[in-house]
Amino acid sequence: MTVHLPTIKQLQYLVALNEHGHFGRAAEQCFVTQSTLSAGIRELENLLDVVLVERTRRVVRFTALGEKIAGQAREVLREAQILASMAQAEGKPLTGELRMGVIPTIAPFLLPALLPHLRKNYPDLKLFLREETSQASCEALHRGQLDCVLLALPYACGEVESAEIYEDHLYIAYPEGEAPPASAIAPAEIEEGRLLLLEDGHCLKDHALSACNRPEIRASASMMGTSLHTLVQMVDNGLGLTFVPEMALHAGILDHTGIEARKLEADHASRRVALAWRKQSPRGEEFTMLAETLRELTKKLANA
Repeated sequence: MTVHLPTIKQLQYLVALNEHGHFGRAAEQCFVTQSTLSAGIRELENLLDVVLVERTRRVVRFTALGEKIAGQAREVLREAQILASMAQAEGKPLTGELRMGVIPTIAPFLLPALLPHLRKNYPDLKLFLREETSQASCEALHRGQLDCVLLALPYACGEVESAEIYEDHLYIAYPEGEAPPASAIAPAEIEEGRLLLLEDGHCLKDHALSACNRPEIRASASMMGTSLHTLVQMVDNGLGLTFVPEMALHAGILDHTGIEARKLEADHASRRVALAWRKQSPRGEEFTMLAETLRELTKKLANA
């Protein structure tokens, strides 16, 4: 008796729809049209002779069996990715596709300087980047949707291996004319009522507050920034002060503003930029090599 098995593509469609709860967004993630994704899931239902998804005009609702099958599909896709990674690891390192997650407080400041060098040194590497918060990146890493993540430590990313790239010190950004004369600022000197922070979900906020070790700052600070660039514009308009990482300063985030930055002088007043990957990844040696390459490139850029 011939058993017809689901295809990897059909399982990818199902998992994407389960994650997004929306045919359009799931299709975008899979780089197909909405009709193609819908047809693929319908073919999967016909193949299994079950209903996986209840479709209405307003809601996409998975059946109880659909939830179970979507969960198992994730496991199948993860194992398939490991199989492909094993084969790739046996070939030339840092070639082929590599899916990397990068957090928003690193991506716009580090990647523009690093990517040209990576393209030059590894022309056969096809690097696909996905910018999202640490939590979302780590979840995608463990689901097998990402191969590695460029993030800032300390952060609880689960069972991962990591290689530190460099230490990124924190600074305080002041509106024009408000910066203290000293080149460094102690946490006790920060006006907590004027401090602007990133929204929850951005680990930079947690790193900065941890370095300050002042619980009242978390309670009284204005937490309203969706990005570092937004916070910088608010500071430039005299609305308060904020934390800025050193890499953003080097990338010119304060250019064309009147903002002045002062180094935060405290224990652990920095974050450790690192590359992380799943412990069981067969490409571990490859990622270690990539981290070393990034480490050397950042040193050259810092000394340039």
